[in-house]
Amino acid sequence: MSAVPSLIHRIERTPDGSSTLWSERYRQYYHSHHGAITQAKHVFLEGTATHLEPYPCVLEIGFGTGMNFLTTLLNTGLRGASLAYRSIEIDPLPAAVVTAVSATHPASGSPIWQQLLECWRLGPVLLKTDACFLSVDIADATLATLPPNWASAVYLDGFSPGANPELWRPKFIAKLALAMRPGALLATYSAAGNVRRALIDAGLIVTRMPGPPGKREFLRAQKP
Repeated sequence: MSAVPSLIHRIERTPDGSSTLWSERYRQYYHSHHGAITQAKHVFLEGTATHLEPYPCVLEIGFGTGMNFLTTLLNTGLRGASLAYRSIEIDPLPAAVVTAVSATHPASGSPIWQQLLECWRLGPVLLKTDACFLSVDIADATLATLPPNWASAVYLDGFSPGANPELWRPKFIAKLALAMRPGALLATYSAAGNVRRALIDAGLIVTRMPGPPGKREFLRAQKP
């Protein structure tokens, strides 16, 4: 546990009151330092119209600190809706770090999140309640088997193409497209040209969307 304090000291409060974490490995923040929860809402929740789905089925690449999950859980809970959420994370953070970063999120007190924190250090997470199914696999997403035609929303939230290129290559983007049901939406904070081309080559309809604070635009892609 000696590495945990140094990581906790890298936690930073963002202007919207939520927290983000600096990665020494990738030399990037896990979330926007202009507003972590604001980015989660603007890019991933609203970018995929998850809030319009009566029963959203979300596939997330890069669980990180759980910011996107908590933001989605809060939204579906406020609407009284159910949520199915599958995430894949290759490099899970220590439980103490996840706990510290998530403490500022308004959904951090939810029972499903508290259950996740209790079992986080034991490996893969599989939790079920009447309102939520949550699965977090500890694996390389590029090698993992993804459920075909399952997702109504995909959150592509790995570190940037320059820092973590495997998640942005055409082969993996095509794999994500196969996991999307017809009409599903994929959102990513990246607006890089090679990412846009890979999404188009995978048969998705790509739109440049106005970005959150600190970001000019992000990409949204829909499966016909």
